[in-house]
Amino acid sequence: MGRPYDTDRIPRNSDACPPSVVVGLHHGQMVKYLLTAAAVYLGAIGLALVIVPAQFGVDAVPPDPSSELLALLRLLGGPLLGIAVLNWLTRKAASSPVLLANLVGFGIVAANDVVGVVTGDARDLARVFVVVHLAFTAAFAVAWSRQTKG
Repeated sequence: MGRPYDTDRIPRNSDACPPSVVVGLHHGQMVKYLLTAAAVYLGAIGLALVIVPAQFGVDAVPPDPSSELLALLRLLGGPLLGIAVLNWLTRKAASSPVLLANLVGFGIVAANDVVGVVTGDARDLARVFVVVHLAFTAAFAVAWSRQTKG
């Protein structure tokens, strides 16, 4: 039995394909690329938090951080690495719960970024991260809604 979004099962004749498939990527391909990108992104952040937490926290971590703060940052890197692995392993056959979990995670982070940028409480680099996190949030919202509908 093939995967539900196996590209070999999609008709190549554009007259036989629904418009959503003919116009660009079909849902399965989009989800694969999205989960791959999220896995790489979260893996890089997780590794940075574990290996070089003070450098990753530039403009947010004091110049001489306490060992407790560094331990906390390293602790936060672990779950990000776990989610990165989950995204990587499910990228070819993602389930709705994986997409929803990513939507919730990126959505909360994006909301935090928006509040920080609007209030001026966030570091300058947050202006870049807010765009990235909002893009991931929007993409996971689309992927999840399409997955639950079909």
